[in-house]
Amino acid sequence: MTQHGFDDEEDDDFPEWVDRIKANVAGEVRRRRKEMGWSAQDLADQCERLGHPIPRNVIANMESGRRANLPLVDVIVLAAALETYPVCLIFPVGYVDQTQELPFQRLVPTWDALRRFTGEQEVPERDAGMVPDFELHARLTRTALAALEEEERARFAAKTATSRAQQEEAERRRTEYADQAISAKYNLRHLRRDIRDEGATPPDLPPALGDVDPSETDSNTTPEERL
Repeated sequence: MTQHGFDDEEDDDFPEWVDRIKANVAGEVRRRRKEMGWSAQDLADQCERLGHPIPRNVIANMESGRRANLPLVDVIVLAAALETYPVCLIFPVGYVDQTQELPFQRLVPTWDALRRFTGEQEVPERDAGMVPDFELHARLTRTALAALEEEERARFAAKTATSRAQQEEAERRRTEYADQAISAKYNLRHLRRDIRDEGATPPDLPPALGDVDPSETDSNTTPEERL
């Protein structure tokens, strides 16, 4: 079966979108396998070690284009076996210049397709789910941890200062970093509350930020007081 509707293409005989995606995966699996110096049997053995066997003949048929289907679970395991990411098999940036994102759509740069697939490039009217919240959570966590580390260094510098001027400067920096940590943890607390209000579960916190989530005994105090 042939798809039509590519106004900017001269050749009307285009493979199905499904065939193109399967060709992307097959080509990248073959390229990556050979790059690692593996045979198809080596790859099959590694898939079995990962808990999802994919026989050698299935891999060979996939690479040659004879395999009729390509389950998502196979893509996930193949990527892990080949020490890469599933998205890199589906959209092989640098090895496939253009690809289709959906049936009957014109070809687009593979890099653009990958960025939209991962949500890195926003698409109007598409719901990104909790991804933006989790990305913000990661940034705030890094900020809080960095501020706490710098606060501790400044505290040590204040204790070991050899002059009053050095001690005062160290104390000034300690206070500045302490304020940064409190601000980041305060924002983290509110973000985690908002995530829970949406019916989702926020990411785990590192031990150093264990005071971000309020305990039941803190219910009558403000977030600033608890931090």
